Amino acid sequence: MGSINCKELITAKESQSQNNDMAQIYTSTLENDDYVEGTICRETDINENEMKQFDLGDNGKVLLIKRNGELSALGTKCTHYGAPLNTGALSDNRVRCPWHGACFNLKTGDIEDFPGLDSIPCYQVKVNINGEVVVRAKRKDLNNNKRIKDMVKKSPSNDTTYVIVGGGPCGGVAVETLRQEGFTGRIVLICKENSLPYDRVKLSKNFGIDLSTLEFRKKEFYEDYSIETLLNVEVKTLNTKTKTVICSNGYSIKYDKILIATGSRAVKAVIPGCDLKNIFTIRNHEDVAEINKLINEKSDVVCLGTGFIGLEAAAYVTGKVKSVTVIGRDVVPLKTVFGELIGERIKKLFVDNNVNMIMNSGIERCFGNDNGISAVQLKDGHTIPCDILIMGTGTVLNTEFIKSSDVVVNRNGSIDTDKYLMSNIQDVYIAGDIANAPIYSAEGKNGVIGHYQLAQYHGKVAATNMAGIKMELKAVPFFWTMLFGKSFRYSGYGKHEETYIEGDLEELNFVAYHLEKNGNVIAITACTSEPVAATYAELQSQGFRLHKDDLQGDPKLWMSKLKI
Repeated sequence: MGSINCKELITAKESQSQNNDMAQIYTSTLENDDYVEGTICRETDINENEMKQFDLGDNGKVLLIKRNGELSALGTKCTHYGAPLNTGALSDNRVRCPWHGACFNLKTGDIEDFPGLDSIPCYQVKVNINGEVVVRAKRKDLNNNKRIKDMVKKSPSNDTTYVIVGGGPCGGVAVETLRQEGFTGRIVLICKENSLPYDRVKLSKNFGIDLSTLEFRKKEFYEDYSIETLLNVEVKTLNTKTKTVICSNGYSIKYDKILIATGSRAVKAVIPGCDLKNIFTIRNHEDVAEINKLINEKSDVVCLGTGFIGLEAAAYVTGKVKSVTVIGRDVVPLKTVFGELIGERIKKLFVDNNVNMIMNSGIERCFGNDNGISAVQLKDGHTIPCDILIMGTGTVLNTEFIKSSDVVVNRNGSIDTDKYLMSNIQDVYIAGDIANAPIYSAEGKNGVIGHYQLAQYHGKVAATNMAGIKMELKAVPFFWTMLFGKSFRYSGYGKHEETYIEGDLEELNFVAYHLEKNGNVIAITACTSEPVAATYAELQSQGFRLHKDDLQGDPKLWMSKLKI
């Protein structure tokens, strides 16, 4: 878009106030009613390396950023769950969401890291001769605060076929990225579930949520961009010599390149009675829909496992049922991730909300009849009533069908990749939960991480490389959980030996630094309104490594080291 002659487009008036909240807008008399233009503030109202939100009259809000003397005007909210970006972490080329770590480019508004799917709008901004900041924006962008990156359509003359195996967050991002990066050939997305890609993270937090509200895109979207979707279909055989997959519906599909992102499946604990009715794992929408039909004020619910799934499920049903019991084999919940002190505080949080927490224990057997489970017996012999048992007891990687191919599969079911997410076989890419891939923030060491955010990022990186554009994996893990209204955000990777906590753990307003034996910080946990986790994630993306010595004195002084 060319520059705007502000004298011609703007009705000149004196600003009534230089207060940021009182900035006036003077709408231009454009022939095109799809756009709005106006003054949002004076240039002196925003400082260097600052983000501020301004009103564009009654038309919407704009995020204004000043960096190296240059102004950028963007959408104000993260396209994932709507977090205000002006409270996020600003770095040298992007802004990172304070809630869940999604990143958006300052020049284009394009999404660069996840979770989420859409980019934010980027508006034209200019300073006129009076020192006023003028923004021109599409009304539609102001209303939606999100946009889909430009995508190409399929070309009838391009016979190249790319197959994406797995309709989860990784596959959902990958098919869109291929079209965004100019691939005009055939795309086939094979989905094991009888549904299009959707946001499964919300499942354990809300059993009653409607599937249609979770879908990434509607059926028409995939049709418009000629993305073939095979639902309720699995790949049974992979032949890398003939470049062919055989599907459960009998289809044989030849591919030129293939991305395998089949993820994992939840498994039940193998105990007597585990085949009784009303015993569930949580992996897809059908699981939570079935549980939701059963819960009522007379239900005794037991959650086995003190990982994120078990705890989130317990938190959701609390207050909707007669009783909730959580059973874990460790001394406190989430000890391996957050450490014992934070785990103990989370345990107290659940107890304070009337959840019965039974630790250092497990279930020996389940009792019931043809109608379903009625009780569980603990390791110490005690029996407690149970109408619904939810098992958050682990997962298995979905890679069995690959083992007969030439792709090397590790003993745990994962598959090694290089920094471009390619396997040991040319044109076979691996991503998401099943990938044993380099982790940039962990000095490039390989790791298997089952995180939603990372799966989406893998989808972008793999598809970009499949499209012929070299893109190295620079993974910075970021995940979160919400328990009884308290948000815990975690960024980093690795097994810690020590945890240093700054703040008030009892009030759940703290930052925890997880340290290796040598004193290096490998991850942080933040339970605070400040964008500490987002800032740490952005520092990692810049190659910065934090040490215990950096926490002496002001423990948050390290945040100033972020390159802006």
